[in-house]
Amino acid sequence: MHMENPSSFRYMGRSFSDGGDCSGAFSDCNSDRSGEFPSSGSPTSSSSASGGGLQRFLLVCAADYSEEVVRGLISDLESPSAPVESQRRAAMELRLLAKHSPENRLRIAAAGAVGPLVALLSHPDLQLQEHGVTAILNLSLCDENKTLIAAAGALRPLVRALRTGTSAARENAACALLRLAQLDDLRLAIGRYGAIPPLVALLESGGPRGKKDAATALFALLASRENKTRAVEAGIVRPLLDLMADPDSGMADKAAYVLHAVVEVAEGRAAAVEEYGVPVLVEMVETGTPRQKEIAVRSLLEICKESAIYRKMVVHEGAIPPLVALSQSGTKKAKEKAEALIELLRQPRAGGNSHR
Repeated sequence: MHMENPSSFRYMGRSFSDGGDCSGAFSDCNSDRSGEFPSSGSPTSSSSASGGGLQRFLLVCAADYSEEVVRGLISDLESPSAPVESQRRAAMELRLLAKHSPENRLRIAAAGAVGPLVALLSHPDLQLQEHGVTAILNLSLCDENKTLIAAAGALRPLVRALRTGTSAARENAACALLRLAQLDDLRLAIGRYGAIPPLVALLESGGPRGKKDAATALFALLASRENKTRAVEAGIVRPLLDLMADPDSGMADKAAYVLHAVVEVAEGRAAAVEEYGVPVLVEMVETGTPRQKEIAVRSLLEICKESAIYRKMVVHEGAIPPLVALSQSGTKKAKEKAEALIELLRQPRAGGNSHR
């Protein structure tokens, strides 16, 4: 993530003011973090995988591996007679070769590995599928590979892995979809292939890493208006508000930024109000960090712009005193938004009954 200056940050092409903490609300999903080698008792922990496979991989890493090595690994993946164990080993080695080296990612893709790895995404062996998902994630870290991955038909099976894969496969599929969603023409396609409901499910019930990855992927996808509507229909608002209201979640910032993207559409504003989001946002303006206060006031401003009824609800929740305090002591952007919202809330409400 590019840091412009201590008072602002950018993510996915959007700029946000930062009242103090210079770390971004989001960070890109990097290479896989689900473990490099199989643990004892796992499907890949046989002697040939944990002994010969590991030994072979270390030898590969110790030298400038050749295209012949990569082609051999690809052949193992493609061979109809290769045992699943050999395919697992080959997929794991490709995954690990791509993990840390941009040069390796480009060379592996150029050697023709993308198609066979995409085929693994639909394999019935869940461990093999997980290696395929993670290898695709690692290859997707290079922008040059993203179009190639999409052209190989990766989007649908990545969404399927996001729904039905192992815990690690689901998390890494979310990361891979995030990387691919950074291309404008793929963002809508990912939404249309059904990625948003399983991402919302991961946000709601995943582990700490899964929730963070889901929030980051959703934030990327919600740059599209069409995907905002899908997210509302998938029930995104309730888990976002729960995370915002829980100081121990470590997710308040991320959830608040995703919610702001949601309330930019009328359906999102209505859902935020119906799910009792106004009290959560007012509380964040009053007691949150400088960054949280700023994004909360921006969301309240969106909610109030076109609805006198919503404005009345915000006033009744006691928003005026914390907004006045924010207008006096917040960041420059927060002060501007707080002043705009105070002025809006003080407008006469006669004749204003619209929710939209």
